[in-house]
Amino acid sequence: MTQHQIRTVQCLSPAGLHNMAYQEWGDPDNPRVLVCVHGVTRVSGDFDNMARALCDVYRVVCPDVVGRGRSSRLLDPRHYHLAQYVSDMVTLLARLDAGTVHWFGTSMGGLIGMGLAAMKDSPVSKLVLNDVGPALNPAAIARIADYIGKDLRFASFEEAHRYIRDISLPFGPHSDEEWRKLAADVLKQDTDGQWILHYDPGLAVPIKALTPEQVRQSEAMSWMAYDAIACPTLLVRGAESDLLTPEVAKAMTERGPKARLVEIPGVGHAPTFQRADQIAVARDFLLA
Repeated sequence: MTQHQIRTVQCLSPAGLHNMAYQEWGDPDNPRVLVCVHGVTRVSGDFDNMARALCDVYRVVCPDVVGRGRSSRLLDPRHYHLAQYVSDMVTLLARLDAGTVHWFGTSMGGLIGMGLAAMKDSPVSKLVLNDVGPALNPAAIARIADYIGKDLRFASFEEAHRYIRDISLPFGPHSDEEWRKLAADVLKQDTDGQWILHYDPGLAVPIKALTPEQVRQSEAMSWMAYDAIACPTLLVRGAESDLLTPEVAKAMTERGPKARLVEIPGVGHAPTFQRADQIAVARDFLLA
């Protein structure tokens, strides 16, 4: 079984220092680096199967974005936003001494990748956006925001596992073993023996503070960033996604980097890339 290392890098927010944990797979001296970044309530473990499949070619690096998993929580939850996440990734790339990278981002991880790829002299030379774009369906954002801020506690792993499975049904069909892995990655026991979610409930603070005007401004800025991306881009959409609409996906194929679009049937938000057929979609694009 392929082994990996768990490391940390110290990053800076306006409120002080924090640590970001990351998993590193493959040869640490390999100049070909693939960075895989998870969605808003997920963790680096989402990419275990993909990392195993690609670490023969890449040095695969999978961070826990601050506030999630093994990473620190921010001292001020108002800083849980894209600008902070992009800044942390720049620090990570400096630690890796990576001149150029390929980027795979699911949902929030894709938005971070967009922000980084849009910059002048960006290190991102290939970009995969997994079910995300510059414009997001407000109803889907509200659905996700509804459960992010809840400080939930469960008496048993099985109870917590059922909850994770229920809110994650848009991921599409998975085996019982796959569902258990998806749940186990984002659950931990507290000192009282109860099962809790791995992330800081404070993640919801900046989301809930957004005004309609700020949402409109953010979307306009996101389209400007997308239009500035020059590297080859693959857009993966769950065919039943409620976050990335077909209209937005089509527009993304016609402007900016003119992304190549692949739809995954029978899946909503977002394809998990746990299985070989989905991993092959990413591998074929990245290694083409």
